[in-house]
Amino acid sequence: MIKRALVSVSDKEGLIPFVKGLIENGVEVISTGGTKRTLEEAGLSVIGISEVTGFPEIMDGRVKTLHPNIHGGLLAVRENEEHLQQLQEHKITPIDLVVVNLYPFQQTIAKPNVEFADAIENIDIGGPSMLRSAAKNHQYVTVVVDPKDYDSVLQEITENKEVNAETKQRLAAKVFRHTAAYDAVIAEFLTNAAGEENPESLTVTYEKKQDLRYGENPHQKAAFYKKPLPTALSIASSVQLHGKELSYNNINDTDAALQIVREFNEPAVVAVKHMNPCGVGVGTTVEEAYQKAYEADSTSIFGGIVALNREVDAPTARKMHDIFLEIIIAPSFSEEAFEILSSKKNLRLLTVDFSTDTNVEKKLVSVRGGLLVQEEDAYSFDDATISIPTKREPSEKEWADLKLAWKVVKHVKSNAIVLAKDDMTIGIGAGQMNRVGAANIAIAQAGELAQGSALASDAFFPMDDTVEAAAKAGVTAIIQPGGSIRDEDSIKKADEYGIAMIFTGIRHFKH
Repeated sequence: MIKRALVSVSDKEGLIPFVKGLIENGVEVISTGGTKRTLEEAGLSVIGISEVTGFPEIMDGRVKTLHPNIHGGLLAVRENEEHLQQLQEHKITPIDLVVVNLYPFQQTIAKPNVEFADAIENIDIGGPSMLRSAAKNHQYVTVVVDPKDYDSVLQEITENKEVNAETKQRLAAKVFRHTAAYDAVIAEFLTNAAGEENPESLTVTYEKKQDLRYGENPHQKAAFYKKPLPTALSIASSVQLHGKELSYNNINDTDAALQIVREFNEPAVVAVKHMNPCGVGVGTTVEEAYQKAYEADSTSIFGGIVALNREVDAPTARKMHDIFLEIIIAPSFSEEAFEILSSKKNLRLLTVDFSTDTNVEKKLVSVRGGLLVQEEDAYSFDDATISIPTKREPSEKEWADLKLAWKVVKHVKSNAIVLAKDDMTIGIGAGQMNRVGAANIAIAQAGELAQGSALASDAFFPMDDTVEAAAKAGVTAIIQPGGSIRDEDSIKKADEYGIAMIFTGIRHFKH
C-alpha cells in the first residue's frame, strides 16, 4: 500500500496535479528545495526533507537526501524481520513511492559556450542514489522518473491504493536505463574534456526517435535512435514536413546523401540509391545542379533520395515532380515549391539545418559481439598533400572535374571509381572486389561522355590496368592516393597516353 512518497524533481511538468492526486489518496508527501516551494505555492501540504533527516540541507543543496533516514526507508526488505526491527529501532519510516528526475546536465552542456564549472554543478548525486535505491527495492517501492508515467501510476493508486508488481518492475527498468544514460552523457563530456580518445571502456546512449515498421527487410524489427546532444546537419535532427513515415532504408540512404552534399559549398544536388550516389551535380543555381544530377543517371535516380544544399525553388520542384522520388531533403522549400511537391501524397519532404556543420563525430559500427569506433572521414581536398608525378599537369577545367570526382568517391562503397565532367558525375563504379572492375562499370556508364573526363579512385592502383582502361575510354586526368609499390607503372602508362595524374597521399576506403 502506498502510504509515503518522496518527491524531488527538476522537471515540474505535470507535478502539481500528480501530487494533488497522491494527497487526495491519503499519501504523505516528503519533498525538497525547489520542488517543496512549488508544491506549497500551489497550496499543497508537504513534509520538508530536513524534518525526516533531522539535518538541514547544506552546501547549496548538494547534501540533503544522502541520509539513512531516506535510504533506510527505501532499501528495507519489508519481509525481513531484522530490517523491520532496525527501522523501528532507528525510527525510520518506510518510503513507498519515489518520484525523482535529475539535474538537467544534458540541457546544460547543450548550451553554447557552457562553463565547465556550470556543467559540473549540474551533475546530480542524490537523485540517482534515491532512484537506484528505490529501483533495486522495486518489489516494495514504486519509482517514477518520467512525468509521462504520472497518470497511469496515479490511476493504479486511486483504484487499488497500490501499484502492481508488473508496473513496478517496468518502472524500475526504466530508472536504470535513465540513470545509465545520464551517467553516459556525463562520462562522454568528462572524457572529451580530459582529451582521452579511446578510453578503456565506452558507454554510449541514444534516445528513441521512432519505432520503424521494419528494418532492411520486412522480417526484421527496427527502431531509430538519436544522440542526446543533437547533430544539426543530420537525418536525426531533420524535420519532416510531408509524406509517409521514414523507413529504415530511407534513413540510411538520406544519411548517405547528406554526407555527400555537405562536401560542397556551391549549389549542389546529390541523388542516392542504396547508400551509393547515382548522380551528383553542381551549378550556379540549384535548378542547374539538379538537372546535372538527374542527367548523371536518369535511370537510377528513379525511386531515389535527393539532397540539396540550397532552398528548393519552384523551377527545381517542377522538375523533381516529374519523376518518382522517395525523399527530398534540403535546408528549406519555397512556398510554391512545397505546394508543387506536397501534391504527391507519399513523397517525403524534409528540412535540415545546414548553417552549423563543424563537429567531427565518432563513427560506431556494430559487429557481432563488438563495436568498431573511428573518427568520421572528414579529410578534405584542402588537407591533401598534392603531388603531380606525370609529365602533364591538369588544365583548369580538369582540376574542377578532379575535385568533384574526389569529393564524391570518398562516399562510394569500395572499391570505388568515379568519373566526372562539366560539374557532374558521369560514371560511378561501386563496391567491386577489384579496382579495374569498378573502373569498367564507371566507364561503361559514362559511355561517350568519358571522352575528356576526370577519374577519381578511392585507393591506389595496384597495377596499371585501371589507367589503361581509363585512357582507352578517353579519360584525360586521374586523381588517386598513390603509394603503391607499382606506382611507377601507372605513372608511365599515364604519360604514355598524355594523362595528367594527381597523387593526394590519402586513401578513402568505405566499407
